[in-house]
Amino acid sequence: MEKILDIIELIAYEKGLDSQVVFNIVKEGIIKIAREEINPHYDYFIEQDSKERTLKLYHRIKVCADGEEIEEGKSISLSQAKQIGEVSVGDEIDREISLDSMSRGAINKLFLNLEYNLQRSIETQILENFRAQIGKIVNGQVVSIDAEGNTFIEIESIRAILPQKSRIKGESFKVGDTVRAILKYVNINRGGLYVELSRTTPKFLEELLAMEVPEIKDGEVIIHKCARIPGDRAKVAVYSTSERIDPIGCCVGVKGVRINAVSKELHNENIDCVQYHSTPEIFIAKSLTPAHIASIKIQDTESERAKAIVQIKPDQKSKAIGKNGVNVRLASMLCGYEIELHELQSASTEQPSTDEASTEKKGIDALESLFKS
Repeated sequence: MEKILDIIELIAYEKGLDSQVVFNIVKEGIIKIAREEINPHYDYFIEQDSKERTLKLYHRIKVCADGEEIEEGKSISLSQAKQIGEVSVGDEIDREISLDSMSRGAINKLFLNLEYNLQRSIETQILENFRAQIGKIVNGQVVSIDAEGNTFIEIESIRAILPQKSRIKGESFKVGDTVRAILKYVNINRGGLYVELSRTTPKFLEELLAMEVPEIKDGEVIIHKCARIPGDRAKVAVYSTSERIDPIGCCVGVKGVRINAVSKELHNENIDCVQYHSTPEIFIAKSLTPAHIASIKIQDTESERAKAIVQIKPDQKSKAIGKNGVNVRLASMLCGYEIELHELQSASTEQPSTDEASTEKKGIDALESLFKS
């Protein structure tokens, strides 16, 4: 066991682990083997000899008065203890056990135990590192695609899966492609580390915007919420913490350069930026852009989501609904309200004539007054 501390530091360096973690694994392994091979009742502990760069195994026994009950492996009578040296009742005696005395089988068990626990520690560390990145964008290279369309991507020597359902409609990858996605889920199962990615979650859009828009990263522009129909269209509600900053202008960029870069990553998904407002009626009206809204009334319902009754002119209804109902669906997802569109009744054809007559009368009266003066 010479220079074992140097070996521990070397293993820690090679495996990318903290040396204290490796030391604890070795320490626990030696104690486990000692219980199996020497005496299961001993109270074992290990000390470092920094000068000799070795580990020393001890077991501790307590000195009891003659006549007291002796606990096997953990206590010794005073008369027996005095044969070792000058001791008193209640003293503790530490006896060193030579590690060299262990059998070859015990040493093999120790190394198998060490190898297993090192691997578990590496997996645990990798798991914690990946868990810290959940909800963040990661990059990786496509290594394979199975028959079901699931894409396997290598990230930091770990194979992650991008399920078919988490891919944007219409996009495809081939082996060797570099892919960006949100780290969605991480766990350890029987097969090892399981890492799942997604390109369809609204969080992916939020993180891409944060990468393209410095004001978001600096906290000057805040993303309130995103709603997506992946590969088709998305709406993003933003607001600014400063009156001098235009949140929509910041997200769009000069000539749309920022929003276009995000759209390109999302397989040319159309992205609408709307300004968030704390008043629900105003927020809903902005979310239904490009339609112009006449009025909005919020109704409380027994369901989880409240209902918004939106009054709208007939010529604006198609704009509010959008192609295949996408616009109103996204607005509903963004605001959290069930949106119900009501057309305003057309004004009678006689009304414009009355208005025109009234306007003409006023004009004639004004003309007459000039001649009478």
